[in-house]
Amino acid sequence: MSLTNLRRMEAVLSVAFVLCLLASTGVHGDSLTVLQAPEFVSFQKGDWPVSGEKIPDLVALTMGFSVQEDLSWPGLQAGPLFQRPRANVLVVVRGVDSLALPQSVASYPLENPVPFTLDSVAETVHSLFAEDTPVVLQLAPSEERLYMLGKANAVFEDLPVTLQQIRARLSQDGSVLASLPLNSLSRNAEADLLFLSEVQVLHDITALLQRHRHLAKDHSPDLYSLELSGLEELSRLYGQDSPQYRDATAILASVLQKFGEDVYGLYGNSAVVEVVTVKTFEAPLTRKSRSILQSPQISNPGSPYNLAYKYNFHYAVVFNIVLWLMIALALAVIAIAYNLWNMDPGYDSIIYRMTNQKIRMD
Repeated sequence: MSLTNLRRMEAVLSVAFVLCLLASTGVHGDSLTVLQAPEFVSFQKGDWPVSGEKIPDLVALTMGFSVQEDLSWPGLQAGPLFQRPRANVLVVVRGVDSLALPQSVASYPLENPVPFTLDSVAETVHSLFAEDTPVVLQLAPSEERLYMLGKANAVFEDLPVTLQQIRARLSQDGSVLASLPLNSLSRNAEADLLFLSEVQVLHDITALLQRHRHLAKDHSPDLYSLELSGLEELSRLYGQDSPQYRDATAILASVLQKFGEDVYGLYGNSAVVEVVTVKTFEAPLTRKSRSILQSPQISNPGSPYNLAYKYNFHYAVVFNIVLWLMIALALAVIAIAYNLWNMDPGYDSIIYRMTNQKIRMD
């Protein structure tokens, strides 16, 4: 048998293997997979589709928050009123419709894959637990988009976020290049390095969380939102039938599985970890975000990441004191000016009164 025929047979067997995996999982197309969830967050197994625009509401409900519109979706059952997970981690993987994740709580087909963000959930966490300063981290390495709130500013200040920083991190000690089976992936190709840099970010996040274990012991829930698009670049450059794409898919599946287990364990088995796999979004994402590339106009000169000034929780008190004091002083000035304008010097002023008496005595 010739070498060409062997390669064709290998490709056919690979495609058949992938189809078997998809058939065994019961999920075809874009999907939402729940990797980890505590017992009090009840996900029901089934093939109920969930809309992409409802993902933020689903995340909010898993964290025990209320939403504006009821989510009529049977995949998530109501849980205990006084129990909520300590963290929610959502990983969005672009460029693949499903991953062969060996262990998961449940998996659901994703319909209407429109772009979404967790900004509303982050605002809810920050408003309800402002005094506890929870961790809110939203990161997209490929777009170099970073958004941090609360304790994330201190915990993840050493996290490489730009592509240049991440690629430099790949050559340092503790890099994932030393432990990953690269196979057909190259350390010199641009698309391959983008994918490996995203894997490195996942590794560094868990390493930083292990270093700051006190985050999982506070009473405020934490929120993590990560967007990975390395597979999308590999698919565009090499194609979905290429060995680079297949090797990267296998690597990412194993890395995400370990990432979910590590985060779940660090938060004391009280974290929800979801993975959204989407081939391509139906519309481009338009949003306002703090980008680390927007350095010409920095609102806070002391911060290199273009972050806003730290919010002072006494602002409302000071604002009310200054406001009502200014109103009182303004009313006092008006009253004094009115009385001076209508004053009779001969009767209302002691100076003129004494002068008149002195004149009469003379």
